[in-house]
Amino acid sequence: MPYQNNITQLFNIQYPIIQAGMIWASGWRLAAAVSNAGGLGLIGAGSMYPDVLKEHIQKCKAATNKPFGVNIPLLYPDIDKHIQTIIDEKVPIVFTSAGNPKVWTKTLQDKGIVVVHVVSSSLFAQKAEAAGCNAVVAEGFEAGGHNGREETTTMVLIPQVRDAVKTPVIAAGGIATGKQMLAAMVLGANGVQIGSRFICTPEASSHQNFKDAIMQSKEGDTMLSMKKTVPVRLLKNDFYNTIKTAENNGASEEQLKEILGRGRAKKGMFEGDLDEGELEVGQVSSMIKEMKPAVAIVQEIWNEFEEEKSRVSEL
Repeated sequence: MPYQNNITQLFNIQYPIIQAGMIWASGWRLAAAVSNAGGLGLIGAGSMYPDVLKEHIQKCKAATNKPFGVNIPLLYPDIDKHIQTIIDEKVPIVFTSAGNPKVWTKTLQDKGIVVVHVVSSSLFAQKAEAAGCNAVVAEGFEAGGHNGREETTTMVLIPQVRDAVKTPVIAAGGIATGKQMLAAMVLGANGVQIGSRFICTPEASSHQNFKDAIMQSKEGDTMLSMKKTVPVRLLKNDFYNTIKTAENNGASEEQLKEILGRGRAKKGMFEGDLDEGELEVGQVSSMIKEMKPAVAIVQEIWNEFEEEKSRVSEL
């Protein structure tokens, strides 16, 4: 019997496993590979110009006949152009983040698009539900990239969000294995969103230097920084140390933004500058030790999930 729950039915997918739409990693190749493997692949639009997003959507449609989606940070400067591209290209699913879900949810849903919003607290989950979102991603403090100011861990966040809303809940932050997926489901999630694990795949568009740094990372090698601007979890490097020193010396938000400059994330994750680039990745990076195709990762996670479910049922 195929596995079915409200997430697999909502997205029309085989497994309730969503690949996060990460900037400089989640292009059409990764999204199509995950969707073809039975999960839900997402194109990360946050690092794309409107014409680039259109190209990635069209290539993804050519590479898979399965559902896929696009992740859009709502603070994106040309958000209206991205929204129009998504509508024109008939993308079936959109994940929104970093902004007010009320603004675009109805516009997208009126075109038959499923809308999911990423939240870091039960309060924001309730706001997303009130805005009419079809589901929420509850993302814990362990996650890579931009993070919630609340610093609530996934293990604490998921049950609180589950109690706060009736809409389906997708767990994110610190999940890379079937065991962790099962734990999230026990806590009340209906599915999981996984980012960092999918960076170390041939299909991810990130630079090989960044992938190698993740596989060589150890426990404690990522930290949340830039809390005065937009909190972001980074792999420690020279740039991180510069930011850390500035923060310890009481740097203002404006000073931190000046140090950050423009194109810092592209420099690190896409161009492979491991010293001066911004390397966004989750705490789970220390568990990732080898490159694997996306299809192998999806199957490995699902097989372990099923095995652990059977083992736990015997306790």
